[in-house]
Amino acid sequence: MAEKILVVDDELTLRETLQYNLQRQGYAVTLARTGPEALRLARETKPDLVVLDLMLPGMDGLEVCRILRRESQTPILMLTARSEEIDRVLGLELGADDYLTKPFSLRELVARIKALLRRAQVSRTAGSAEAVDAPLVFGDLTIDPSRHQALRAGEPLELSPKEYDFLFFLARHRGQVLSRELILERVWGWDYDGGTRTIDVHVRWLRSKIEQDPAHPQRILTVRGAGYRFEG
Repeated sequence: MAEKILVVDDELTLRETLQYNLQRQGYAVTLARTGPEALRLARETKPDLVVLDLMLPGMDGLEVCRILRRESQTPILMLTARSEEIDRVLGLELGADDYLTKPFSLRELVARIKALLRRAQVSRTAGSAEAVDAPLVFGDLTIDPSRHQALRAGEPLELSPKEYDFLFFLARHRGQVLSRELILERVWGWDYDGGTRTIDVHVRWLRSKIEQDPAHPQRILTVRGAGYRFEG
């Protein structure tokens, strides 16, 4: 069965161009023009991946991303015409898995989509393999591989798939100094080219969820010039 992609953009020409080219690659493509329409179609069609523009009528892409991530683990590739780093960082913090800045080549878009779908498949397979593992417990923090879930004080944490994968990777290597390059390769995949800034963004986001005082972290420590170390 063809993998399903939801393309969300308010530019008709771009929507139709992406639909034509992605269908030629063998994907089943659904189109949405507005934020509310994107949410409705995502809930109805349950796509394998969402290509999401930042600037949308009715509801911007950041809000759509936040809601989609709360409801599912579907990979999200965000498109933006803006070049400012803050937009990319916000998208990543809200749960986007990757981004492209317009204008972009169709070849690069297809390559990013294939990489995201491949990593999602690997993550699902790894999740199944990890099901036999016992939960990892660090005080009030529990990481349960069998449920692909993390809890704090018994309450489930709202983590994106990549946040969970990152946290689980850190926890499995407790006490070890892990370089940004190693983390990027093991968690994001060797073919990810978004840069190590992604690691810092996700560390900050994880700290806000698992640290008692994110400004003075005790669990995920920065090792200057080397990377990060998880202490639990």
